[in-house]
Amino acid sequence: MRDPSDANCGKLAELSGRRAIVPNSCCSVAEQTRFAQQRLSERQHRMQAKCLLISISLALVLLMLTAPVVEARRGRGRGRTKSRVQIGLPITGKYRDPESDQYYNNNNGAKILQASHFDLEYVLGHKIAFLCVAKGNPRPHITWYKDGAEIYQHLYMHVHEWTIGEDRVKSKIEIDPATQMDAGLYECTADNMYSIDRRSFKTDFSIAFD
Repeated sequence: MRDPSDANCGKLAELSGRRAIVPNSCCSVAEQTRFAQQRLSERQHRMQAKCLLISISLALVLLMLTAPVVEARRGRGRGRTKSRVQIGLPITGKYRDPESDQYYNNNNGAKILQASHFDLEYVLGHKIAFLCVAKGNPRPHITWYKDGAEIYQHLYMHVHEWTIGEDRVKSKIEIDPATQMDAGLYECTADNMYSIDRRSFKTDFSIAFD
């Protein structure tokens, strides 16, 4: 038969709440052990809940700080693209004052007159060349790009440039021998103080079998 003191001890614990401290004289050893385990279990649950809440908060903060910026990119076709860029053109297509209109619509702006239409396959190990001729006053400056990065000369790639008359410039890139790494999207950019003009063309390689 259960000791009546144990029942009294349990009632005392319930009336006193979770934080009750039960005197040793009231309860048996078994009841004291059970109460101690119950309090320890509740304390562990509270600690786990706090840790989980802190972990979730830290994860949300890190997610907000490290979220990448996604930029939409237009798909590019295989053929050559042609574009004429004028910086500062309003959405309406009209300028507020005649000085701005005269500046941005200046006939002396850079304009590409001739460019390679090299959008076919080249044979590995052979020579390939790209040509770009531009006109403008002041004379435009031609810059070459490959896959969005500016091209610099190296052992197998040479950039040649000639001035023609007072307002023209001719630029040529030669790659010999051409390798797989030379495939990609090339772009010729001509610019002066009034405008920028671009031509781009895509190249791919093929393998010649004897």
